[in-house]
Amino acid sequence: MEKKPFVTKTQLDKIVKTYPTPFHLYDEKGIRENAERLRQAFAWNPGFKEFFAVKATPNPYILKILQEYGCGTDCSSATELMMSDACGFSGSDIMFSSNDTPASEFRLAEELGAIINLDDITHIACVEETLGYIPKTISCRYNPGGIFQISNGIMDNPGDAKYGMTTEQMFEAFRILKAKGAENFGIHAFLVSNTVTNDYYAMLSKVLFKLAVRLKEETGVHIGFINLSGGVGIPYRPDQTPNDILTIGESVHRVYDEVLVPAGMGDVAIYTEMGRFMLGPYGCLVTTAIHEKHTYKEYIGVDACAVNLMRPAMYGAYHHITVSGKEDALCDHKYDVIGSLCENNDKFAIDRMLPEIEQGDYLIIHDTGAHGFAMGYNYNGKLKSAELLLKEDGSVQLIRRAETPQDYFATLDVCPMMKKYL
Repeated sequence: MEKKPFVTKTQLDKIVKTYPTPFHLYDEKGIRENAERLRQAFAWNPGFKEFFAVKATPNPYILKILQEYGCGTDCSSATELMMSDACGFSGSDIMFSSNDTPASEFRLAEELGAIINLDDITHIACVEETLGYIPKTISCRYNPGGIFQISNGIMDNPGDAKYGMTTEQMFEAFRILKAKGAENFGIHAFLVSNTVTNDYYAMLSKVLFKLAVRLKEETGVHIGFINLSGGVGIPYRPDQTPNDILTIGESVHRVYDEVLVPAGMGDVAIYTEMGRFMLGPYGCLVTTAIHEKHTYKEYIGVDACAVNLMRPAMYGAYHHITVSGKEDALCDHKYDVIGSLCENNDKFAIDRMLPEIEQGDYLIIHDTGAHGFAMGYNYNGKLKSAELLLKEDGSVQLIRRAETPQDYFATLDVCPMMKKYL
């Protein structure tokens, strides 16, 4: 698959006159088209809802676009709950999926009417003590343990993950919750990350649907929804084939008809909570080449660093790079593309074949629409970049300004020495 930027050099030349690099840029047209595809893929299920994972791209302007397509939000913290509330999400439009959760966050989730998704059986007592009761609607997160594999391919090892309850704990939790007044139950599971296969959701569905039937039959609870969570990935590398969400939706439909319908559970709503699939390809980090270095390797220094995109430094993750305006040029130069942090892993690419890069060239780092800006930090006193939205009409909207030194120093307001900078 050829990776093509959604922004041209002509557009960038205009944008940088107002907003200097580095910045994250999002493609409104692509976001809207993808949200509509997801809605079509699961239109067969009347109760379907996508709860967008706020952690992936926590920006109100993005959330409001997705809201137009019937999406809710999946939140993992108090501040994500607050952002959802501020954007007009409320009640069952919010799923609160947290782990190692402070009691105060359970309280806020309940105040907003969010669906609480319990990560551990011990959280039942915490919720009851905090709220004084168990909510009528509640969900539990499942971890089957062992190795999760598709055909002969091992996808991941859920048994090593800190999330979710064992099979035995799920049954015990449902019995306890039912006895304490819960009436509408949900099941949730996240077993693998960033799968580039159309088979994952169908395999996960079969596991969860069979569990749901057993839970209904053995505990007598009413299961209102099953949340397939995320895990549907994107093709970061050009040689990967993108997932087909319409095929994925239909494969879940087949398993639904095979397992749930015969068990009298044809009214169960299907939920998803995607982040990467929803936004990943529709964002990029735009940075400018500002230095070149010729030592034991050939280096191109850019004005972005791991503060702006942590994934390559943290995971060794691949992000494709396009040199804007040189899309058709021969990739005959081998470079390490580096940032300025005092860490040797601050590299966006290692031994990457690219066209010859000159100072002032714009480098477009692809697929940063999810888990890009969101994972930023301030090491070395670096400041987070702006976020921009490329509108469908070609105009650009600032949806988060770049940080300033004053922002960085603002939490030091108790320190007299810093007053001159505040």
